[in-house]
Amino acid sequence: MPARSESAGQVPRSIPPRQAPQGGGQPPQAIPPGRPVRASAQPVRPTPVRSAPRPAAGGNGRGGSYPAGALASGGRGGRGGGNIRIRKGRVAGVIAVLVLLAILAWPIGLLIWANGKIQHVEALSDAKNTPGTTYLLAGSDARGSGGINDSTSGARTDTIMLLHKPRSGPVALISIPRDTFAQMPDGSGGNKINAAYSYGGAPMLVQTVEQLSGLTVDHYVEVGFGGVEGVVDAVGGVRLCLDYDVHDVKSKLKWKKGCHVADGKTALAFSRMRYADPTGDIGRAQRQQQVIGQIGQKVADPAVLLNPVSQVGLADAGLSALVTDTDTGIIDIARLGLAFRSANGKDGVTGTPPIASINYRTPSGASAVLLDENQTGEFWAKIRDGEYPAGEKIGGMPGS
Repeated sequence: MPARSESAGQVPRSIPPRQAPQGGGQPPQAIPPGRPVRASAQPVRPTPVRSAPRPAAGGNGRGGSYPAGALASGGRGGRGGGNIRIRKGRVAGVIAVLVLLAILAWPIGLLIWANGKIQHVEALSDAKNTPGTTYLLAGSDARGSGGINDSTSGARTDTIMLLHKPRSGPVALISIPRDTFAQMPDGSGGNKINAAYSYGGAPMLVQTVEQLSGLTVDHYVEVGFGGVEGVVDAVGGVRLCLDYDVHDVKSKLKWKKGCHVADGKTALAFSRMRYADPTGDIGRAQRQQQVIGQIGQKVADPAVLLNPVSQVGLADAGLSALVTDTDTGIIDIARLGLAFRSANGKDGVTGTPPIASINYRTPSGASAVLLDENQTGEFWAKIRDGEYPAGEKIGGMPGS
């Protein structure tokens, strides 16, 4: 069929849409295929492009893409919003690190400061190691640490305790009466065990105790009695009990039968009194263990343990009067404290070695405590191996 010709002035017809759009506007002009497009006097409005719906937050990414520039500006949520969130996160992280450093810095700094306050002395022997860990604790006025001086004080140790933590079994705290008759390791013969310190200082006391017990001392800790007084005051006093009245001139202890909260000075006199005690040195050893046990309970109180002021006061009072062997530091002291608490608790063992007599006469005629040689060997072996039942009071006076 021949193509139809069009005159130059004739406007080509357009095919109207099936339905006119609502709103009264003019319908768009459709362009028949194959016909030229003429310039229109009116601007042609572009047909809007419909974009796929944006995926919901947290979706799998299908169904659309982020608008141009979104990633460059830090993500969705407005211009620069992502950068603000990143900065806030960094600030929060820095604050968290600073808080953590502050939390760690206090105990670390306290440990370093406390470790520097400890005095050290050569004390340990070259004896072969025995199982478990053994601490020798000595209390005296020998280093000008305060306390009460009498004719038997000075360079002699007023308190001798052996704390042993076995590989298995309960921790044991054994008080060795200061008047215990023992052989001196320098070959000078027998004497009261507290004389070993005046003869040869800490090294000779360590060797004498090792010879007596068969246990090798791993840590030597010497406490001036002024330190005991300061520690008790630092924890706000301790509750002590005694079932008889006391008015002892030498120790200066005045006590009314029953239980009372004692300050540092009274607790010190309580732990040193022996002349008004019917059992003498044995009763004093038991009271010393009572004082130590009560101090341990007060130190474990969160009100004391977590209070920085109490921590400094307690450390200052105790460590200023403390002397240890050259290998013992603040961490060992902390372990000693834990072992003390365990020994004085329901799962620990306390007592003295088996005693044959409290009226034994030394070759020089002095009164001394004589241990029962028929029982001491087995006694120390069971201490070493942790074989005594937890919570048991062991050793002591004949028949006890």
